[in-house]
Amino acid sequence: MKKTITMNLNGDLRSVEVEPGDILLDVLRTRLGIKSPKIGCEKGDCGACTILLNGKVVRSCLILAIEVDGQEVTTVEGIGRNGATRLQKAFVEQNSFQCGFCAPGVVLAATALLDKNPKPSESEVKEALAGNLCRCTGYGPIIDAVMSVAKEN
Repeated sequence: MKKTITMNLNGDLRSVEVEPGDILLDVLRTRLGIKSPKIGCEKGDCGACTILLNGKVVRSCLILAIEVDGQEVTTVEGIGRNGATRLQKAFVEQNSFQCGFCAPGVVLAATALLDKNPKPSESEVKEALAGNLCRCTGYGPIIDAVMSVAKEN
């Protein structure tokens, strides 16, 4: 039985019809055109599908779309709505990503961390990013970028 849900998606109210078993990741990508959450492991382990749900980091492959009815969903498209953030610029300056597959999830996880704790320690950055797997960079440039923003705060 289909149900229409409404969410605040990246600052805009969006409604979409979903089945009870529809996964949020699939709804975002196929019905709402939001392509930054990637299909990775589909088990919540890799972080490729990371979104912010009411400001908290969650894996969209583990959430039923019906659960976000009335909630605030932010993807990387919403983070840079008004131009690149200081964090996004730092990732570019530090050459933090190669293939970019993990980038949206890492950007969202780091954004959530800095929103909660503007001056995290390096170990806090590592902990916040631990759920995001990157096969290319070895994490050094990613951590350096987040730390450079933390030092500015």
